[in-house]
Amino acid sequence: MIILGIDPGSRKAGFGVVELKGRDINYLDSFTLKFDTKLLFFDRLKEIYEGCCDVFTKYKPDEVAFESLVYVKNVSSLVKLSQARGVMLSALFSHGKGSVFEYSPNFVKASLTSYGLSSKASVEKALNLIFGEIEFETDDSSDALAIAFCHSISRNKVDKLRGVSSSSFGRGKTLKTFASKYLETK
Repeated sequence: MIILGIDPGSRKAGFGVVELKGRDINYLDSFTLKFDTKLLFFDRLKEIYEGCCDVFTKYKPDEVAFESLVYVKNVSSLVKLSQARGVMLSALFSHGKGSVFEYSPNFVKASLTSYGLSSKASVEKALNLIFGEIEFETDDSSDALAIAFCHSISRNKVDKLRGVSSSSFGRGKTLKTFASKYLETK
């Protein structure tokens, strides 16, 4: 099974690809697509769509995991990110058959480091311990690989997790806190 993790963005987007074989999780690729910021925003959306179509055609993911939208102070940035994410989903639905999942940044970090507010350096270190030394092009590519890994170890629990509110694993909470909430839903 091929799992594609995506750290969406309107200027650049990270992609991480892993293969799940039984209990083994194998690293396949991680990279960043950079979009021309000199283009008008709607022209850039077309570039995002085409780039994502190429990625989905090349890797043919069975499941795709996105980082969920996070609260930002700049509403304009959130709107652009939402539109870019929508274009990515449209490309997936046009060129892929993969199911779509979503994870909060804190949940992704906790799945790797047991702490939802870990630094990017801590996440990269954990990924290197799991998959071996990887030279990440950008933080976006390491974030995307972290999202793919998070999904690979969480995918069988997704239906059970739907009963746990996202606030159960909010700011500053640890994996232990989340686990206790998860066990209450069993």
